[in-house]
Amino acid sequence: MLTIDQITKVAVNALEDIKGDNIKVIDTVGLSPLFSKMIVCTGSSNRQVKSLANNVREEFKANNINIVGVEGEAGGEWVLVDSGDVVVHVMLPQVRTYYDLESLWNGIRPE
Repeated sequence: MLTIDQITKVAVNALEDIKGDNIKVIDTVGLSPLFSKMIVCTGSSNRQVKSLANNVREEFKANNINIVGVEGEAGGEWVLVDSGDVVVHVMLPQVRTYYDLESLWNGIRPE
């Protein structure tokens, strides 16, 4: 069984393989009992967002990492891949800017 840090590394490598942009890892231990790490990544198009999320899913499967669920594939603006301990969000730039998950989960409020 892989550690949370190993699962995070698998996900980040999968995103880097498909040229994901602005990959951020947020430690959510103590912020949520539901997961320990959140990864946020930007894709340049709906097609790339879907490809990035699919590559994460395939790498999780190849490494025997349990996938709890995948959401948002139909639209391709924001796809979430949930492995339980690590949740990966792949978004179009405008969606990422609008929802600003990094600030929300890091406790930083925009001025």
